[in-house]
Amino acid sequence: MINLSTFFSLSCRRVLAGMALLVAGTTFAANTADEKKLKIDDSTFQCLTEMTPVKHFYVDNLQGNLKGTVAVAKSEKGGIYPAGSVVQLVPGEVMVKHAAGYNAATHDWEYFELDVSKEGSTIRKRGFVDVVNRFGGNCFSCHAKAKPEFDSVCEIGHGCDAIPLSRPMIHAMQNSDPRCKSQKLTAEDMQALKQLEAFRALPR
Repeated sequence: MINLSTFFSLSCRRVLAGMALLVAGTTFAANTADEKKLKIDDSTFQCLTEMTPVKHFYVDNLQGNLKGTVAVAKSEKGGIYPAGSVVQLVPGEVMVKHAAGYNAATHDWEYFELDVSKEGSTIRKRGFVDVVNRFGGNCFSCHAKAKPEFDSVCEIGHGCDAIPLSRPMIHAMQNSDPRCKSQKLTAEDMQALKQLEAFRALPR
């Protein structure tokens, strides 16, 4: 027959073991949640043309799922971009997809306005309400118009308002990213950059 002291000793051990498992499970869940949170700072954003080109823009994935990001970007039917996706058209603007639940209003995207130079990137603004591009357009209000199947990513035919930039201007801006080690500007790029500067000088 087991005595009372032994019984209580065994019971306490079981309770403590159960508590240990509970704490371990909670810690694991917390660590998993932390792993899903994207750590984004100035160093996150690098040379645009070193990212993966898709159509006329560039993509990356901060969580290593580049294949998933590219698959959605290439799809003509759209799709939901995986967490960690980076979508960028020009050097000074970028959108990043967070884990589900980050922000329902933006479909979990966060928008960034960047200052770029040879020294790297500096985040000027981030979020969605106050992020406005260099031409006075609010990033969220434009991307919110994209058809649901395109997960807030704007392209021609996606439902977004047209941007005031020609394809040659966009191409020239991409090729003149000062963060890149080498820039290959064509005569057409140079002409487009002159047109872009003239457009920027117009009164708003």
